[in-house]
Amino acid sequence: MRTVTIVGASLAGLYAARALRAQGFDGRLVIVGDEPHRPYDRPPLSKGFLTGATPEADLALADAEEETELAAEWLLGTRARGLDARGRTLLLNDGRTVATDGLVVATGARARPLPGSDGLAGVHTLRTLDDARALRDALGGQARRVVVIGGGFIGAETASSCAALGHQVTVVEAAPLPLVPQLGPEMAVFCAALHRRGGVELITGACVAGLHGRAAVTAVELADGRLLPADVVVVGIGAVPNTGWLAGSTLLVADGVLCDDGCATALPQVVAVGDVARVCGVRAEHWTSATEQPAVAVRNLLAGRTVEHVRPAPYFWSDQYGARIQFAGRRRDGDTVRIVEGSPEEGSFLCRYERAGTTTAVLAVDRPRPFLRARRELTRAAAVPTA
Repeated sequence: MRTVTIVGASLAGLYAARALRAQGFDGRLVIVGDEPHRPYDRPPLSKGFLTGATPEADLALADAEEETELAAEWLLGTRARGLDARGRTLLLNDGRTVATDGLVVATGARARPLPGSDGLAGVHTLRTLDDARALRDALGGQARRVVVIGGGFIGAETASSCAALGHQVTVVEAAPLPLVPQLGPEMAVFCAALHRRGGVELITGACVAGLHGRAAVTAVELADGRLLPADVVVVGIGAVPNTGWLAGSTLLVADGVLCDDGCATALPQVVAVGDVARVCGVRAEHWTSATEQPAVAVRNLLAGRTVEHVRPAPYFWSDQYGARIQFAGRRRDGDTVRIVEGSPEEGSFLCRYERAGTTTAVLAVDRPRPFLRARRELTRAAAVPTA
């Protein structure tokens, strides 16, 4: 294998490049990224970067020394527009082509837009560095009326940051409670209380009918007719995997690139990692997936077949209103929730999700050490092959 191309220059793409070199690949390495920026860390965008506590320079994931060691060709500000799998050729939007022997798809996902919001000033999503720059600029100066549409992690973190900056914030969530799919109803109640504790109005069970304003947004209209005055609207209603450029190729796509449990696709010498990869039916938009999958995917890419499998205990964290929320494992409806340390009333606790006497997931709020021990137990259990 003389040339490997990584499509996607964010976290998963960088980790794939590191894994290739660490595993002995010394050929030509090409990294294609549609953003003009070198790889940067996304979690701080809705937190420290938005509030000004984290300078932009601290977002960089690699320094000049590492980039020299990677010896990669960086094609930044360039979007992939197609894949000729038979000819093993990547097509770029500027007309160039890249012939490659191996391909790592790491194109991530993009923020899901709110229908009808195109061209209206004051409406933001928060996915990229440029998104965060624009939102930070919009929040500068005087206090703003901010409406956050969507109570997921990005929405909650953004609301928390806006409140910390002194803005009047309202969160609109369609579900009866925020984060129910991730945490379950018992613990979602706690997250709802965090908003109110932070001085943020939380409106649940509400759908957005549309936005008001001519050149710039002035209000958010709910389906029940209520109008929420707004100077700034942040849309956080999920993400869409970036697979459009693969249309017409023979790569199988269904809400992500379909992979086996080793991140290998049905096409020889093509693997997928990160937010765009649907590994054994699951597409996990988590930082840990983007950092753990590449080493396995690259090993299988270089081997030409699946010789190693991904067996993680999924993990994510969120910082909201001064609280650190950590979760690991796979919760399912019907799991029993048992608090083993602290209490939600105290604002600090550890709980276990259990099924048939087995721990399936753990959740902690401001209990980092007990959580780390519990997470290690889950990771060890996940690493044991099942018959």
